[in-house]
Amino acid sequence: MELKKSSIPTNTVTRKLTDLDAPTGNIYESVVIIARRANQISSEIKQELTRKLADFSSVNDSLEETFENREQIEISKYYERLPKPAIVATEEFLSGEIYFRDTKADATEELPAE
Repeated sequence: MELKKSSIPTNTVTRKLTDLDAPTGNIYESVVIIARRANQISSEIKQELTRKLADFSSVNDSLEETFENREQIEISKYYERLPKPAIVATEEFLSGEIYFRDTKADATEELPAE
């Protein structure tokens, strides 16, 4: 993911509730959409970090063999400095980059007419 190159703030930003509920018409639906996207982003980052740190793991680690690895520390620090997934998801939601659909409207369209 290219999170570092984007203009997403790393700290929290105060938002207007009317901005958040405008796309869905309901603040709770908006929060659920943002939370689900944040979980997706978090799992992608975790997989990426695990893949990069797998190069440094050894089969038989013991306390005596533990040593500092500068590259591993730098990779960990890089991921710690990234913006939080909830902030990224909120930015994507407000800019219209997240696709979502109204399942209530889909359910009423599928009901047979009497």
